Amino acid sequence: MDVTTEIPPAGWLTLPDVADLLGLPILKVRQLLKDGAILAVRRDGVLRVPSELLAGPLVIKHLPGVLNVLRDAGYNDEEALRWLYTPDETLGGTPAEALNHRSTEVKRRAQAMGF
Repeated sequence: MDVTTEIPPAGWLTLPDVADLLGLPILKVRQLLKDGAILAVRRDGVLRVPSELLAGPLVIKHLPGVLNVLRDAGYNDEEALRWLYTPDETLGGTPAEALNHRSTEVKRRAQAMGF
């Protein structure tokens, strides 16, 4: 399998959509973005969040920690998105998919990216 082939997120949410889903004011969503708790990239000129990175009314539990590790390793949001959505056979899918059931391993691999 070509590990550089990224699987696109199943869906995208705009920041107002995220605010509605999380039941937060848009300013709080922008603060989550600024604090690195969520990931947003520009698509068609609009900031969008991959819908899978939200678990109902919450951000996936381990996502902020993984994003922090990737940013410490020098990744920008586009690069972090690419890493999260690049298939890894040993994880049984992408790191984004594995966050819910193999979060420790995903964090370990993100940490290894910095070395």
